Amino acid sequence: MNQDYIKADPWSIIEEGFNPETVKSSESLFSIGNGAMGQRANFEEDYSGPTFQGSYVAGVYYPDKTRVGWWKNGYPEYFAKVLNAPNWIGIKVSVNGKNLDLNTCKDVRNYRRELNMKEGYYERSFEVTMASGLDIAIKSTRILHLDNDELGMINFEITPLGSDAEIVFSPYLDGGITNEDSNWDDKFWDTISVSEENGKAFIRSMTMKTEFHICTFMESEFLVDGQKVSPNPVAEVQEQFVQLNYRVAVSSGQTACIRKYAGYTVSHNHKPENLVAAAKKVLENGLSEGYEALKSGQARAWADIWDMADIVIEGDVEAQQGIRFNIFQLNQTYLGKDARLNIGPKGFTGEKYGGSTYWDTEAYCLPFYMSTKDHGVARNLLVYRYNHLQKAIENAKKLGFTKGAALYPMVTMNGEECHNEWEITFEEIHRNGAIAFAIYNYVRYTGDHDYVTEKGLEVLIGIARFWHQRANFSTQKNKYVILGVTGPNEYENNVNNNWYTNFSARWCINYAASEIADARVNNSGEYERIMSKTNLTESEVAEWKKVADNMYFPFSEEHNVFLQQDGFLDKELITVANLDRSQRPINQNWSWDRILRSPYIKQADTLQGFYFFEDHFSEEELERHFDFYEPFTVHESSLSPCVHSIQAAKLGRMEQAYTFYLRTSRLDLDDYNKEVEEGCHITSMAGTWLSIVEGFGGMRVRNDRLEFHPRIPKHWDAYAFKVNFRGQTLKVKVSREGNSFELSEGDPLEIAVNGETKVVSAQN
Repeated sequence: MNQDYIKADPWSIIEEGFNPETVKSSESLFSIGNGAMGQRANFEEDYSGPTFQGSYVAGVYYPDKTRVGWWKNGYPEYFAKVLNAPNWIGIKVSVNGKNLDLNTCKDVRNYRRELNMKEGYYERSFEVTMASGLDIAIKSTRILHLDNDELGMINFEITPLGSDAEIVFSPYLDGGITNEDSNWDDKFWDTISVSEENGKAFIRSMTMKTEFHICTFMESEFLVDGQKVSPNPVAEVQEQFVQLNYRVAVSSGQTACIRKYAGYTVSHNHKPENLVAAAKKVLENGLSEGYEALKSGQARAWADIWDMADIVIEGDVEAQQGIRFNIFQLNQTYLGKDARLNIGPKGFTGEKYGGSTYWDTEAYCLPFYMSTKDHGVARNLLVYRYNHLQKAIENAKKLGFTKGAALYPMVTMNGEECHNEWEITFEEIHRNGAIAFAIYNYVRYTGDHDYVTEKGLEVLIGIARFWHQRANFSTQKNKYVILGVTGPNEYENNVNNNWYTNFSARWCINYAASEIADARVNNSGEYERIMSKTNLTESEVAEWKKVADNMYFPFSEEHNVFLQQDGFLDKELITVANLDRSQRPINQNWSWDRILRSPYIKQADTLQGFYFFEDHFSEEELERHFDFYEPFTVHESSLSPCVHSIQAAKLGRMEQAYTFYLRTSRLDLDDYNKEVEEGCHITSMAGTWLSIVEGFGGMRVRNDRLEFHPRIPKHWDAYAFKVNFRGQTLKVKVSREGNSFELSEGDPLEIAVNGETKVVSAQN
């Protein structure tokens, strides 16, 4: 049974009623971020029940030394930990000498929390009878500002009900933070200084090994019934902690409010010695502008994002809530302002998976950012990988590859591989294909072919060299084979000739060779520069082509399908429909040995190839492969349902496509995989967007223009989305009455709808 306590609402995530059993799940679901920092929805006041405290700063990590029982040559030396940063949200609350703690209060009533996605804030309210018998009402609102992304704000209100009260607000900063997970229980942070002056407090910290410097800071103001008051603070300064205690007396029914301004300044953006001065400037500007003005500015900033990124669904509130939650979390995680950053699989909602960058970015996220933001944002994601090319070459060299062959990491922070499960690190090499496909996908969509000669071709050459060397010739098959890999389906390890991996290798080589030939003809100067820089010759390219032209692909004549890998048909082919529901998810109920021997597919594998490379296959071939593999797919990866939704829609199976859409869009809201308390699945959320735009909308780019094959689920009355295509904003609306296409401005745009050419003109 999936969780069902989140209320359906088109613009908000809402929880009503306090349940200690769902606190950790809600901490994930109600997380907030602004691209530069983020935090789980932990309570401001003390909470002694089970909780997972988490505050994170973009790009800050720790290289936790690899811990394995049996070291293998080529292992990454560390696993990059997304670091739990010093905590600035804390506000201890004492009422008439009794500490506020929902875990020990007698009665919690009218508990409600809301993540307002339209305006970008998190709010919580409740009434409670404290252990002393006093009734109070609480309301807190939290914002991480988009425009001033070093600043966060908390508006925390207390109203005593039935009697007067003396309230002590104790806002604090805590630098003594640890991660939930650590290989060696290392100390991740070194506290450099703790200081307090004139109601402002600062903790200077530095990460061990990586030496990221941050300053965590705070300052507060106070109101009683909306009128400012100025209680004098009593400071408590400890080695890793600073707290300011403010005493405020109020009558029954009066509301006492603390407004806490806080956040981080980071050595990414300031010299370490200037961090405190920078923090003071952030506080000065924040308090000068004021909470209400900042809250209004937040709403305007989100309105601008929603104007372009929103998908409107009519007639299905749960579907509407799901897609907006996904779009909201993607924008909280990455806004494209800083090319040094990327899109972590948990964003700012948890620590699982470590690392900031997986192949998820190229495979799923790039189209979302290309279409909903300026194309420069998507280009930055490609430049991020170009800047790591030398590290990718070093990664490959550690595994024995030569001559500039590049293997991009499965998990990384700075271009180095830092994932230390051998079946992933050494074997899940298909990630290289996603990096190359992203370049192709970007150029196809944006028309920015200059990127290829400026940067992309060097990446493609390194990847092609890797595939050329990774394949070996089988005299038995008289073909080139790729042995000992893990495909996208991680429920299969150390297999031979994974079809998706082999096909990706051939495609990458052919694409690189094609772009080299194009440069030779159309840009001889860049061609000579690149050939010289990479020490590439045409004879080497010819050697690559031998591998591509003679690649082996396992195939079943009986089923008339490509096999996921050699030996797939040796399995006991029992479909998911015949699997006992009590055994699901199998990754939480079965041994790894049993999983590996089963036919069950964690995520789209062969079908992932049919998604990426669909122009190479007919619809009839897709249908045949979909019908063969879908019955064995358990979708226990967040990256799986979206691909199946897109393909089911293409095949006209709208009920199935809709079911997969709901699963991908509400994966975390409904906690399908029973793990949301660890954090949300941020990168797969882009797949939810794809399932509407490419699935139901049928959007593709072919022959330098957009094509649409719109379909609509029976559960919906209409849906609408916008895409930025080569600098022009096209609004698409699909309803039961028909389809409409509107251009906001610019020259007429030629598109194809269900195979017919249409010209869309701006409505001036």
